[in-house]
Amino acid sequence: MIAIGSDHAAAELRKLVKDYLENQEIPFTDCGTDESPSDYPLIARKVCTMIQNGEADSGILLCGTGIGMSMAANKHRGIRAAACSEPYSAKFTRLHNNANVLCMGARVVGSGLAQEILDAFLFTEFEGGRHQKRIDMITEIEQNESGTGGTY
Repeated sequence: MIAIGSDHAAAELRKLVKDYLENQEIPFTDCGTDESPSDYPLIARKVCTMIQNGEADSGILLCGTGIGMSMAANKHRGIRAAACSEPYSAKFTRLHNNANVLCMGARVVGSGLAQEILDAFLFTEFEGGRHQKRIDMITEIEQNESGTGGTY
C-alpha cells in the first residue's frame, strides 16, 4: 500500500499519480488535498504517520518543487524521503538509500517524466549489502537526535 498526498500546487500531479497507480494495479490511499491554500507539512505528516504505523509501505508526496515535502517528511522517524526530478535519482534512492518516500515537484516535472520517475522508484528494490551499513548509520543519527541513544 502506498500513501500519497499533495499540497494545492500539486493537486493535478496527484491525480496523474493516482491514475498511474490504478493502471499499474498498485493499491494506494489518497491523503489529499484539494484545498487551496494548503500546508505541505500537514500532508507530509499524514503520509509519514501511515508509514510509521504500518498502514502503508511507502509514500509519494507532491508539492511545487518536491523539496518542501522532502524536508518535512524527513523530520519523521523512520522516513527516508528523496526529492527526485529524474529517473536516475529515483532508481538510486531506492537501490542505495532504501528510500520509502518519493517526493516530486509539479512545477519541475511534466506528466511523462513523472511516470518515468514513478517507474524507477516503484520497481527498484533496495540492494542491501554495503548500503545497509549506511542506512543503519542514518537510523543511529536519528536516534541520537531524538535522545534515544546510539554510538555513531
